[in-house]
Amino acid sequence: MKSIDHGKLDKLVLDARKAADTRAEGYRERALKIYPWVCGRCTREFTTTNLRELTVHHRDHNHDNNPSDGSNWELLCIYCHDNEHQKQIEADRGYSDIRSERGGGATHNPFAALQGLIKDKK
Repeated sequence: MKSIDHGKLDKLVLDARKAADTRAEGYRERALKIYPWVCGRCTREFTTTNLRELTVHHRDHNHDNNPSDGSNWELLCIYCHDNEHQKQIEADRGYSDIRSERGGGATHNPFAALQGLIKDKK
C-alpha cells in the first residue's frame, strides 16, 4: 500500500481553495456593483458595515456560470441563501412541500360569524 504524500495533498487543497476564493471574489465584486445591496428574498438592506452578510446566489446552482451581465446571480442575505440551498437539497432528496400535500393553506375562518355577533349586541 502506498503512503500518502501529505505535503502534496496540502498543496492541492490550498490551490483549490485559492482558486475558489479568487473566482468568488471576482463575481461577488461584480454582482455588488451591478445590483443594489438588498436581499432578493427578504428585502433586507445592507451597508458597508454588514455587507459581509450579503451573498451571491447562482440561480442555476453552477458556480462556474458567471455571465458578465449578472443574469445568473441574485444577492441574498446569508439566511435566505441557506434557506434556498436547503430547499434544493430537499427537492433533490425527493421531499415534497407539506403544504401542497394538505391542499394549500388554512380554510377555517375564525371570524366568519363575528359580524352576526356584533349585530346581536346592538
